[in-house]
Amino acid sequence: MSAPTGPGPLRHGAGPRGLRRFTTPRGPREERCELCAAPLTDPRHRHLVDVEKRALACACDPCALLLDRSGDTRGRFRTVPGRWLRDPGHRIDEQAWERLGIPVGVAFFFRNSALDRLVALYPSPAGATESELDPEHWQSVLAATELAGLLAPDTEALLLRRHEGRVDCFLVPVDICYELVGRMRLRWQGFDGGAEARADLEAFFAYVDEQAREPRGSRS
Repeated sequence: MSAPTGPGPLRHGAGPRGLRRFTTPRGPREERCELCAAPLTDPRHRHLVDVEKRALACACDPCALLLDRSGDTRGRFRTVPGRWLRDPGHRIDEQAWERLGIPVGVAFFFRNSALDRLVALYPSPAGATESELDPEHWQSVLAATELAGLLAPDTEALLLRRHEGRVDCFLVPVDICYELVGRMRLRWQGFDGGAEARADLEAFFAYVDEQAREPRGSRS
């Protein structure tokens, strides 16, 4: 999986590994760490963000841990952390969501360090689609949650879902957001996505909710 040479989202399907595993059926080819070539037997293996190519790379635990412990934020790769947080006290309401101009009920934001700005994306049948909304509108909405200020650049995302008259707000590893994009792309049918896509979306957010915890010292 590689990315465009501009401010657009990470792209799918440009390589044999990376995010392609989220958008196509898993084949017989053995996945390997893209740093040391060690076999990856765990389907939930770690990922790295390649900040030069704007891509995700598969990694074994030792390589991911080595990069994570180094604390080097200047190199090419960043380890995607395993932090899951929720903000039940956020102030993002239905009116705030309308100002975002997102045409679907799910969106995620991450800070692109190369562009030095937030990027807003949402899943669609075509893949990850970038919102063209004025960044000032994003900032006014993001100011309504403490999680926005906790985001690690490139590797973590603020995940929002508008559902049943409320907006749920999570901080999650960025690869999980692209997993959701891939799952929706595979299962989407018709105008509204179809029953299978809706059921998969419910299962995905049930898993996110199960993993997430409130941050220490939360204002809520």
